[in-house]
Amino acid sequence: MIKARKTRKIRIGSIDMGGDAPIVVQTMTATKTGDVEATARSVNELVDSGAAIVRVAVDNIGDVEALAKIRQRTHGNISVDLQENIRLAERVAPYVDKIRYNPGKLNSVDPETPWQKKVDYLVEIAQRYDCALRVGVNCGSLDATLLNDPDVRKKIEERVADKCIGAETPVSVLSAIEHTDYLESVNFQRFCVSIKDSNPFTTLLVNRLFSSLRPEVPLHLGVTEAGIPPRGVLKTRVALEPLLAEGIGDAIRVSLTVPAKDKSKEIEAGKTILANVANGVVANPDLLNANALDVVSCPSCSRVQNERFVELAQQIVKATEFAKDYPFKIAVMGCRVNGPGETDDADIGLWCGGNRVNLKSGARDLGSFGYDEIIEKTLELLNQKIQIYSAAQKVSPLSDGDYVV
Repeated sequence: MIKARKTRKIRIGSIDMGGDAPIVVQTMTATKTGDVEATARSVNELVDSGAAIVRVAVDNIGDVEALAKIRQRTHGNISVDLQENIRLAERVAPYVDKIRYNPGKLNSVDPETPWQKKVDYLVEIAQRYDCALRVGVNCGSLDATLLNDPDVRKKIEERVADKCIGAETPVSVLSAIEHTDYLESVNFQRFCVSIKDSNPFTTLLVNRLFSSLRPEVPLHLGVTEAGIPPRGVLKTRVALEPLLAEGIGDAIRVSLTVPAKDKSKEIEAGKTILANVANGVVANPDLLNANALDVVSCPSCSRVQNERFVELAQQIVKATEFAKDYPFKIAVMGCRVNGPGETDDADIGLWCGGNRVNLKSGARDLGSFGYDEIIEKTLELLNQKIQIYSAAQKVSPLSDGDYVV
């Protein structure tokens, strides 16, 4: 059963989110936003599949012009994702019901301007055009100031010290607290928050903590870069079902690496999660081995530069099955937004561009390779890491014949 939620209710287009409103399922288009016909068709198909909100990425003026046409040809509620392009907010606001901004991207452009001034601008636009906001914190693109300045972190931690005794508050939660408190200080309450991590156990922890600190704020839940189904669905279940059963969460997103034509699978998975919790079924976290190989890959979206990204992620999952019992993280990322941060945090990172893939070992760049050669290079690196790990554990490494390129 899903416990009653304590969050305030906000309006997003034709629906309410939070409080006693139904928990909603959200997704995102994977077509190029500039392709009006394909994106409008995708939005309508996703809405008809049960998406209460469909997010569309906008990166430039061409996307803005396309969005105006997409709005005319679609039904349902549209959210826009601007990332570092918040200057486009005024242009897109007439055509959307919610604007998502990423605290970690606010200083990507015009870093001399305080982030508070940028949020003031977004609030003014949201009020003028009757939009809600989402503060979208993501582990792959956290605020650099919070990451690098302990004094700034300390000031925020002091606000929640009475409830976080004996533990260091995660930077993602501090970022969400910082923006929540600022929005409320300027008397704007029509917003929700999301705190996403590619690790389902971290996602569970940070959302549970934020909810205890700011229980009135509506929460959008999701595991970012959950990856290829069915494991991507299982990761999301392990994080979201316990939270929903506790009365935490007002909207959910299942972020799967699938082709654009299969984006409705995210909606199907979301519906299944809600039905599970309503029927008292909560995923057992033991179903996920925290010490096993983890292949992280972002959901296909309009920012992916090469459609082969999805196929590559699928191939990496299959090619690395031989190493399933080793505690390594491989990140296969398709765009600039969370690609740098997520691959830096991985043992092996593949940051996919238009024609080449950057291969990384942690934050170290090992070179750029073609899509036809990157799998072999990845497996060579993985085998090296297995040998080092095995030597340290005093066990025999796998032989060269244990995998197939």
